[in-house]
Amino acid sequence: MNPQDAPAYGLWPLVLINAAVFIFFAFSFTKPRTARDWRSFGVFAAFLVALFTEMYGFPLTIFVLSGWLGSSFPGLDLLSHNGGPILQTLIGGKGDPHFSPIHLVSNVFIAGGFILIGAAWDVLYKAQRAHQLATTGPYVPAPSPIRWVRRHYAGLPHPVADDHHANHVPDPRDHVRPAGAARGT
Repeated sequence: MNPQDAPAYGLWPLVLINAAVFIFFAFSFTKPRTARDWRSFGVFAAFLVALFTEMYGFPLTIFVLSGWLGSSFPGLDLLSHNGGPILQTLIGGKGDPHFSPIHLVSNVFIAGGFILIGAAWDVLYKAQRAHQLATTGPYVPAPSPIRWVRRHYAGLPHPVADDHHANHVPDPRDHVRPAGAARGT
């Protein structure tokens, strides 16, 4: 069997497993407490379920158009990997849809989006730094996911951390004291 003809949709166990793993991962970071936190977390969880349903379950576009597609294109396997990009089917394209002009142009747009995000990152960092300098002083942490994880997940922002964590904090104004200092010793 050609891998391109293998079922790419209708993989409901994969939808459930991926959604559960990502929701659990997000929950371990956020730990919602208030009703507003739970509402926001619920919206994010619903987004994840919809995302993985689109990826592995059954795309909404194909679901809505499945009756018409089935009657207009009787040989089209809507659950196959090549059945997903229906725009090529609608305009009468032949061959592998992943090498069609539509798909190649979309790849250029995706790459352009990554370049745009990379260029914006520096602008946003400089704006954050200017705002921070104007409001609190010269210290601005670098926009680093590693620093965020250290601060929010590795026992921080609790006011007390052990000496190991205190040594990794770049600035004492991060409200972290060595464990002995919290007990007044």
